[in-house]
Amino acid sequence: MKVLITGGAGFIGSTVASACLDQGVTPVVLDNLVTGRREFTEGRIFYEGDIADGELVDRIFAEHPDISAAIHCAALIIVPDSVSEPLRYYRENVAKTVSLLEHLQRNGCERLLFSSSASIYTPGEDFAVDESSELDALSPYARTKLLMELVFKDTAEATPLRVLSLRYFNPIGADPQLRTGLQTPMPSHALGKIIEARRSSAPFRVTGTDWPTRDGSGIRDYVHVWDLARAHVAALEHFDEALPVGGPSSYEVVNLGTGHGTTVRELVAAFEQVTGAPLATTDAAPRPGDCAGAFTRSDKAARLLGWRPEFSLEQGIADTLAWFSRRESVLIAS
Repeated sequence: MKVLITGGAGFIGSTVASACLDQGVTPVVLDNLVTGRREFTEGRIFYEGDIADGELVDRIFAEHPDISAAIHCAALIIVPDSVSEPLRYYRENVAKTVSLLEHLQRNGCERLLFSSSASIYTPGEDFAVDESSELDALSPYARTKLLMELVFKDTAEATPLRVLSLRYFNPIGADPQLRTGLQTPMPSHALGKIIEARRSSAPFRVTGTDWPTRDGSGIRDYVHVWDLARAHVAALEHFDEALPVGGPSSYEVVNLGTGHGTTVRELVAAFEQVTGAPLATTDAAPRPGDCAGAFTRSDKAARLLGWRPEFSLEQGIADTLAWFSRRESVLIAS
């Protein structure tokens, strides 16, 4: 089996590609390398270019007519950036994805996995959500994901397209074999900022301390990126069972998380436990576009895809640290 992975040189996409390779699925990577890294494509079929480039997408399918599905991971993802540059986010995440969808349909690609986001949810009083929970995207980034879910749903209802929309919670960790990991030099998520603070001996800023959570800090569902990657392989394997041709539905959403909520302060405590050293913190105001957060209470991924997460929060922290250490050693050597 071959699959097209857009954004396959980024953090999620490259890890999904590794998981595919490990299971005998051949990834065909399409990435413009704006945020992706060329080294994450080594040894893999790779096309450098834009998802909206119809001629390029046509060439990919002409050269690989056995592509049976697409995994759409390409997107800009930094919430504060989306607040300051909304038009850029709507162009890259929405307009170009609509073009990609037209190119996929023209080439007869009728199976699609979409990298969506749990940031589109309105969490309940306990911050737990499932696939039927109310939606209220609070940042331009989150709204681009919600808009594309609507586009995919409408298109699937009107055409032969079938779509599994995978709503990620908060990925951490790295490929356990350290083939790939976080590709951005200055990660914006909490664990990346914690590691940055430890490296610079500066206090870690807990952004937002008045949320209605158990300790006032934001709450997240931290899921290991390798578990996310495994979920994509499971989705490919079970795609036709989950969305049979001519079945009652051609569009499904599935939460991918651990089912456990961890506050930012609890993340700091887990980091201290893994490293064996205290970490200084300081309280700060929320960043633009921040929200209290949520975690999943759904078992739909287990029922529909046969997938459950295997890695712990502590393992995710340890693997992230291992990746950062490897990345720094490579930079020093070069």
